[in-house]
Amino acid sequence: MPWTAISTRNETLPIVRGGWLDALRFIVASLIILHHFQMSAPVPLAEGVHPVFERGGFLLTNFFLIDSGYVLMRVYGASVSRGSMSAGDFFLKRYLRVVPAHLIMGLSLVALVVVGGAFGFGPRSPEWFRWDQLPAQLTLTQAFGIPGGYGWNAPSWSVSALIGCYLAFPWILRGLVKLGPWSVLATGIAVYLLANQLTWTLLGYPVYQMPMGFGFFRALPLFFLGMCLAWFAQKVWIAPKLAGWAGIGAALALAFVQYFDKHALISLACISTIILAAGATPTPRPSKFIEKAAQVSFSMFITNEVVRIAWFGVTNVLVAKLALPSPVQWALWVAGVAAAFVFAFLFHMIIDTPIQNRIRGWLKSRRRHTAEPKLQPVVSIEG
Repeated sequence: MPWTAISTRNETLPIVRGGWLDALRFIVASLIILHHFQMSAPVPLAEGVHPVFERGGFLLTNFFLIDSGYVLMRVYGASVSRGSMSAGDFFLKRYLRVVPAHLIMGLSLVALVVVGGAFGFGPRSPEWFRWDQLPAQLTLTQAFGIPGGYGWNAPSWSVSALIGCYLAFPWILRGLVKLGPWSVLATGIAVYLLANQLTWTLLGYPVYQMPMGFGFFRALPLFFLGMCLAWFAQKVWIAPKLAGWAGIGAALALAFVQYFDKHALISLACISTIILAAGATPTPRPSKFIEKAAQVSFSMFITNEVVRIAWFGVTNVLVAKLALPSPVQWALWVAGVAAAFVFAFLFHMIIDTPIQNRIRGWLKSRRRHTAEPKLQPVVSIEG
C-alpha cells in the first residue's frame, strides 16, 4: 500500500448518522447487555462457554470511553474551539443528556427494592443495595473518590466518570488544537501509557483496574485518547480501502488475542484502530435503522442492569418454587436478554426522547436569549 493512502492533503470524511460509527455504538451496547446478563444464566457464560464473557466488561468499557471522546470531538470540537459553543453550554448539554434517564432508572430501582421488600421479596444479595451507597450514585459523584456508589445500578459509574470528562473536554481541546495531527496521536498514546505506568508503579495494578470509586482516573486517559484519534481523523485522510481492511484486521486480531487472555495494550490498540477505521470508511447509503439503533444505545446502557435485577428477581423465585428444569431456565434467560432490548427501545421512545426534546428546546431558547444584545435605555437630549 503506497504512502499516499495516508495523506494530509486530501479532505477527510465527515462522520454521518447511520454509518459505521453508529453501528459500532449499537454493537457495543448489545455486548454490554450480554456481558451483564451472562452472570445470571443458569451456568454463567464465563464458566460454561469462555472466560472472554467476563473479560468483556474491560473491553467494552474501554471501547465505550474511547468512542465517547472520539464522537464528541468530531461533533463538538470545531464549535467549542471557535467559541460558538461555550464550555458551559457544552457541559450543560452533555450533563442534561445523561442525568434525567439515570435518575429515572435509579429511582425506579429504589421503588423496586422497597415494594419487593414490602411483599417479602427482598434482594438475594442485599449487600448490593445498601442505602448508604445510594446518594453518591444518584448524584453521579461516585467516580471521584466520594464514598458510596457501589451496587444498585452499578454500571452508572462510567457515566459519573464521563461527567468529569465533559468538564475537561474544552480545556483539553485548547491544547490539542495547537498541535499537528501526528503529534496529537503520539500524545494520546503517550498519555495513556504514562497513566498506565503510574498506576502500576504507585498502586500495583494497571489503570483499567482502577476501582469504580476512582473511575474518573480510569476514564480520562481513554477519553483523551479518543479525542486525539478524532483530531487525527479530522486532519489526516486515510484511503477507504486501507481503512476498511485495517478495521477488519483489528477486529479479527482483537477476537484472536481475547481467546487466549486479556492482552490489555494489544486490545486497546485494536479498539483504537477499529474506531479510527470506522470514522474513515465512507457510508454511501446511511441506514435509518442503524441510526435509530445507535440512538437507543444509551438507553440500552442505562436500563439493562435494572431490567436484569427485576427480571431475575422474579425468575429466580419461580425456579426455586417450581423446580424448573434447565431448558426452561435457559429459555427464561434468553427471554430476559430480549426483554432488556425491548425495554430499552420503549424507554427511548416513550420517556427519554420526549424529555430530551424538551431539554433541546429549552437549551435553544436559552442560547437565543443569551445571544440577544441587551437594549440600552434611550437618553433624550431634549429638555
